[in-house]
Amino acid sequence: MAMSTSSPEAVKKLLENMQADLRSLSMECKKKFPPVKEAAESGIVKIKTIAARNTDILAALKENSSEVVQPFLMGCGTKEPKITQLCLAAIQRLMSHEVVSEAAAGNIINMLWQLMENGLEELKLLQTVLVLLTTNTIVHDEVLSKAIVLCFRLHFTKDNITNNTAAATVRQVVTVVFERMVAEDEKFKGLTEEPPAVQGNSNRRSVSTLRPSAKDAYMLFQDLCQLVNADAPYWLVGMTEMTRTFGLELLESVLNDFPEVFLQHQEFSFLLKERVCPLVIKLFSPNIKFRQGCGSSASSPAPVEKPYFPICMRLLRVVSVLIKHFYSLLVTECEIFLSLLVKFLDGEKPQWLRAVAVESVHRLCVQPHLLRSFCQSYDMKQHSTKVFRDIVNALGSFIQSLFILPSGSAQGGPGAAGAGGGLITQAAFEYRGTWIPLMNVSVQGSAKATYLEMLDKVEPPSIPEGYAMSVAFSALLDLVRGITSLIERELSKQEQEAAMREEAEPVSPPQRARCPQDPMAHEVWEEMVNACWCGLLAALSLLLDASTDEAATENILKAELSMASLCGRLGLVTPRDAFITAICKASLPPHYALTILSSNTANLSNKVYSIQGQSVQMVSPSSESHQQVVAVGQPLTAQPQGTVMLTAKNIQCMRTLLNLAHCHGGYLGTSWQLVLATLQHLVWILGLKPSVGGVLKPGRAVEGPSTVLTTAVMTDLPVISNILSRLFESSQYLDDVSLHHLINALCSLSMEAMEMAYGNNKEPSLFAVAKLLETGLVNMDRIEILWRPLTAHLLEVCQHPNARMREWGAEAITSLIKAGLSFKHDPPLSQNQRLQLLLLNPLKELSNVLHADIRQKQLECVLQILQNQGDTLGPGWPLVLGVIGAIRNDQGESLIRTAFQCLQLVVTDFLPTMPCMCLQIVVDVAGSFGLQNQELNISLTSIGLLWNISDYFFQRGEAITEELEREEAVLLRQAQDKGEPLHRPFHPAPPFDCLWLCLYAKLGELCVDPRPAVRKSAGQTMFSTIAAHGTLLQPPTWNIVVWKVLFHLLDCVRKSSTTADKEKIESGGGNILIHHSRDTAEKQWAETWVLTLAGVARIFNTRRYLLQQLGDFFKAWEVLLDHIQSAALSKNNEVSLAALKSFQEILQLVTPIKDTDKLDALAMDVPPVLMESLQVSGPGRPLVRSDSLAERLAQRYGAQPSLPPPGEELDDSALWWSAWNTWYRIGTECTRPPSGGTDKLVFVPSQPFLTALIQIFPALYQHIAGGFSMEDLKKLGVILHGAVSVPISSDSSPFILPSYTEAVLTSLQEAVLTALDVLQKAICVGSENLQVMYPAIFEQLLLFVEFSCKPPQYGKMETKHVANAKYNQAEWVALNYVPFAEQSLEVVVDLYHKTACHKAVINEKVLQNIIKTLRIPLGLKYACPAESTWKLAVSSLLKVLSIGLPVARQQASSGKFDTMWPELANAFEDFLFTKSTPPDNLSIQEFQRNEAVDVQVVQLISTEILPFANFIPKEFVGRIMSMLNKGSIHSQSSSFTEAEMDIRMREEFSKVCFETLLQFSFSNKVSTPQEGYISRMALSVLLQRAQDVLRRYVEDQRLSGRCPLPRQQVTEIIFVLKAISTLMDSLKKTQPENVDGNVWVQVIALYPTLVECITCSSPEVSSALKDALGPFKDFMQPPVSKVQNGES
Repeated sequence: MAMSTSSPEAVKKLLENMQADLRSLSMECKKKFPPVKEAAESGIVKIKTIAARNTDILAALKENSSEVVQPFLMGCGTKEPKITQLCLAAIQRLMSHEVVSEAAAGNIINMLWQLMENGLEELKLLQTVLVLLTTNTIVHDEVLSKAIVLCFRLHFTKDNITNNTAAATVRQVVTVVFERMVAEDEKFKGLTEEPPAVQGNSNRRSVSTLRPSAKDAYMLFQDLCQLVNADAPYWLVGMTEMTRTFGLELLESVLNDFPEVFLQHQEFSFLLKERVCPLVIKLFSPNIKFRQGCGSSASSPAPVEKPYFPICMRLLRVVSVLIKHFYSLLVTECEIFLSLLVKFLDGEKPQWLRAVAVESVHRLCVQPHLLRSFCQSYDMKQHSTKVFRDIVNALGSFIQSLFILPSGSAQGGPGAAGAGGGLITQAAFEYRGTWIPLMNVSVQGSAKATYLEMLDKVEPPSIPEGYAMSVAFSALLDLVRGITSLIERELSKQEQEAAMREEAEPVSPPQRARCPQDPMAHEVWEEMVNACWCGLLAALSLLLDASTDEAATENILKAELSMASLCGRLGLVTPRDAFITAICKASLPPHYALTILSSNTANLSNKVYSIQGQSVQMVSPSSESHQQVVAVGQPLTAQPQGTVMLTAKNIQCMRTLLNLAHCHGGYLGTSWQLVLATLQHLVWILGLKPSVGGVLKPGRAVEGPSTVLTTAVMTDLPVISNILSRLFESSQYLDDVSLHHLINALCSLSMEAMEMAYGNNKEPSLFAVAKLLETGLVNMDRIEILWRPLTAHLLEVCQHPNARMREWGAEAITSLIKAGLSFKHDPPLSQNQRLQLLLLNPLKELSNVLHADIRQKQLECVLQILQNQGDTLGPGWPLVLGVIGAIRNDQGESLIRTAFQCLQLVVTDFLPTMPCMCLQIVVDVAGSFGLQNQELNISLTSIGLLWNISDYFFQRGEAITEELEREEAVLLRQAQDKGEPLHRPFHPAPPFDCLWLCLYAKLGELCVDPRPAVRKSAGQTMFSTIAAHGTLLQPPTWNIVVWKVLFHLLDCVRKSSTTADKEKIESGGGNILIHHSRDTAEKQWAETWVLTLAGVARIFNTRRYLLQQLGDFFKAWEVLLDHIQSAALSKNNEVSLAALKSFQEILQLVTPIKDTDKLDALAMDVPPVLMESLQVSGPGRPLVRSDSLAERLAQRYGAQPSLPPPGEELDDSALWWSAWNTWYRIGTECTRPPSGGTDKLVFVPSQPFLTALIQIFPALYQHIAGGFSMEDLKKLGVILHGAVSVPISSDSSPFILPSYTEAVLTSLQEAVLTALDVLQKAICVGSENLQVMYPAIFEQLLLFVEFSCKPPQYGKMETKHVANAKYNQAEWVALNYVPFAEQSLEVVVDLYHKTACHKAVINEKVLQNIIKTLRIPLGLKYACPAESTWKLAVSSLLKVLSIGLPVARQQASSGKFDTMWPELANAFEDFLFTKSTPPDNLSIQEFQRNEAVDVQVVQLISTEILPFANFIPKEFVGRIMSMLNKGSIHSQSSSFTEAEMDIRMREEFSKVCFETLLQFSFSNKVSTPQEGYISRMALSVLLQRAQDVLRRYVEDQRLSGRCPLPRQQVTEIIFVLKAISTLMDSLKKTQPENVDGNVWVQVIALYPTLVECITCSSPEVSSALKDALGPFKDFMQPPVSKVQNGES
């Protein structure tokens, strides 16, 4: 109706309708029922009257309603259908306009009751009752109860339609009753509450405290209970029949629709407790007692009532409602209900009962708040049943029982339906041959029941297969979903509140743990989880294993995941780990051996959960799964095994696992280990391998049957790999504690992988290492908190014997370090020194790893760090340099090469950027590269680097000095604070000097390296640096340089050289040939010794001035000389020679002052201290540079070293005498002949060495000339003599002796003569007292002269003549001393020439000594080793005599020359009448030349001696005369051939002798008769002899006849004839008075003999005869005066 019932139009219409109805009634009843007609008509009048009189027509109508209704009631009484219907319609109209009073209503009800009893118009009746009760609230108490009973009665008629309509009406009426009560409560809401009713009020009929509507509702509800309980009702009087099912339905609807009635009114609550619950429990009993299969068997004492489906099902519905709405009132009762419910799930109960029970349980499961209440009320109370736990466990065991005790039909799998083939596979669970299909039973989160709604069924329905399972499955999922979302919501809310509180009060007390504000709530949550997790896990694991449907699997996994996450959030470790383990196990192939999982589940699976006497075993996955296999791979085990298969479900579980780790990583804590271990194994089986940055990429398995992957999983792999990476990327959002858990898990996982990789070469699992790297990389911003555990573990990995494992350990650690250094930290690294060192530390630790591949990685990392962060390393330098320098010889070349590259980069690019404190480390590192022995080139290059470093120090000297001094000050302060001394090498020296000293010390170490090339290079570099940059050092530092560096080095080298091996080295490694001069270690060390000594000497030479300012220079000088001496005396020619060179070098010193004159032009303003540095500045060192720097340093350290004033020499004599002593010791030692026998191996000093030694003397002598004494001269003589006596070895003779025939001096001999020359020149210009040395010099020289005839012995060594020595044998060859002796002789002559008149020369009988010496070669003559010798001797003798004889004559009176004359006579005699015969090959010309020499001697006698006979001793003159006599009758030697006979006789000589003899015989100057007598004697002897010869000749001639006479005889006769002719010539020339008379007699007597010879046949004789006879003609004339007896 469009308009309301009270509007004027509606009222008008009502009146019209009523009148129309009454008219109709009167019409109908006109005939049969007159009373009714009348009543109807009066009713019309009544209505009209009311309408006319009243303004409020409706109220008036209501007031008079009894009368108004009366006609219609009467109409109904007629029982005439048409009339009844009309009346009922009219009555309904009145009701609907609410114009019926209470009295009228009562009347109407009574009328309806009659109709009901008569069975008339039943549907109309119901309609009328309904309209009456719904339109108003006037019907109460008995009237109401009557109306309700009426409806109930109609429900039990025979007519189905009526029944159903009545049932509906009853339901509506019951509802109306309660709705009225609710409305009534609303109305009185604001008013004060009445006092509560007395509890336990037993007066069930009237509850006085209730208002009317409430009372009705109370009475109604109470009677419903009575009826269901089969008791008589109190209020619904007149009930004839009632069914329990209907009663239960009504109870349920009231309870369900009007819970507040029961909750707000204690009367009603009382009813619930006292009536409803006992009723329900009583009705349940048949179900409880019943066991399927034991029915009413004979054994049971009383037949058990069989459960009745309709009742049972309705009871369960009631229970559901009770629990849902009145749980808080009925705590105890609910405990019973729930326990019953759990029991109904038992396997022994009928299937339908289990099905409805599981539906009921499902209803509970979707109400998490309710579940929480259970938990609080039962599980958390001490002596209560653990209801909540039981429910969950029951569900679980129910699900298990479905598999274990399958219903009959469930066995055969998908059954015939599957045979069609085209069917889509149905979702189902399958476990050990049991196949249970999965149905879609309800929408998630709502428990839409099927069997609980079957109110129309009487017989239990047949339950389709899989239904119960499906419901249970839904219930399980809803339970998990409900609990987790509930708790998580509340948790989040609490956390938010806490966070807001924290913001409000920022300075919160520090002990604010993460505990929520409401500990009670937490306890409840924990209890809930603890109560349910075991059951859930058991059920879910089983379902997961059995699931064949992806969606179902997904749901199960989601449930497990959310439980795990929740447990994690609540900090419940055991359940969390249990759920995670379940997911993990499901991810892996069945029975996969993974220790971490089994150990974890061992404690779970051994528990058996008992649920009401039925045990629930934790299920382990079944093996034969009907899953699709998507991957085949190898298990990750230590022992190789077969392959394992991964199914699609495994992959699905894996993704869940990833999801769990990704989204809930923060709650995983220790179970990261489970998760990661599983992922590691899956990754392994799938063959994912790590690539850059630790990301896992699909890669092939390295060995064994390759992983087989289906296309399905291939497309999944990149996704999985991506999720894996994202998982670790998301670690950046974890809090610190969780992050530590993650790192620890990865580390222990990695430890396991390492364990497994020991002892085999299999590909190891790199998952953990790769992921540690990835985690480190994404958490760079807080790297400090995880750096130590992370790197400590990776360092262990780096030491693993498995190469691949190691390699990744190193990859990870180096990547992390590089990333750490390049990450933009806040504050930046440059300001966070501690962090930088922390980052670099693992790099250093890697140096302890012995594996070369790791070191290689480490060094490559260093190289990259240098290239990228080299400029910003700052305090990290010592670490980096330490890494570069941590090289060992066992590391192989490539490593050392890489490390060296790093060092080169440092030296070339980074020296200026590093703190100066590190420069010393750089020096050490460079040194260590020099000392490594793997790669010679690197050693050599590193020495070059040291030179570059020194250059850098030099150029940046000032800056470095300043910085170092600043540092030093800080360190000193720190040391003082600690009360310790400052530990620094070379401490007292200034820091900059210390840097240099470290450099020198390092080079010093390299100078004694075992490899010659390194030693050589280091030595050169060291001395060059000291030379080039030494000026920068402070004078006191030089002290350290000299003693700690240079002398220390010399000691080491000397020691090594003297102990070096003499074994021959075949080759220098590779195919390098070694020169024979370097083919033993000893020879190689010799070179080093040479270099070192030379270097030190050079420094002493160039830095002498500086060094002399040091206090202990003399001591240093002595040490240096000692080194030179030991080197000079070493048995190595090279060393000894070099030692002398160094000796020479330090002797050529000039006082530095003198030196400046040369430089004046160069540098007028350079301070003198720099002079020496300018002369020896290093390579390419500009003068100005060194000048300014040295000046600056000089200023810095105060005064310049003071110079002595010009001209004032330093007092050096002590130095020089020390040098002279050294020289003398060297000379004595090296020229001392070996004492032993003729051992081949004696060491004989070489010629060059001796030469050098002797050559030192002149230089040395200049310095010591002033004090040079006779004693010293003797020492010198010993050495010179010794030196010259030394033989040379045959193998070097060709180099020293050009050839034997050439008369050349060796350089040694020259040196000896030079030495003497220097000396004699010095004496010459020296003072008088020096001249006493002349005789000694002569003596020395004469000794040398003797060598020409008898070479000196060298000890007992046998020397051979050079011609006989074999070149390649170790024989000693005597030198050719002839040239030397001759040279000496010349010197003697020369010197004598100058000094003949010196007193010392005269006194010391020098002339006599000369003659005595010359007598040796003169006597030997042809027997001399060299022909030149005797010739020189003669000429020298002649020269000396020409000078010396006049002196001797002058000094005749002093007797100083007395002993000389006999010596001279002997000399003449030995020479002129030599015992040696001329060599056979002497040519005629030679012979004649030699004869001419003899003649010269005779001439000397005739000119220089005989004329002065009166100054000469008589004996001497006598000997001369007899010599001449002998010469004039010279008999031939027998060796001449016939042909040469004539010239080989020394005819000329004889002639001269004879002439001289004659000349002095006839000389009138004969002062004494004795002299004349001597010559006369001689003459007569001569003539007598001529006579004899001639006679014998004539005789022989006659006897020989035709035969020619022997040649000798012919020669002799010829000579005699010549002598005669000579005599005749002499006589002719002489004054006649000088000739003795006897002579004439004898001469004339010869004539006849001569004539007899004329007959000779020899032409030579004939010609000689002619010459002899010719002169006689002069005597043929008679003489002028008569001479008698020889007197005139």
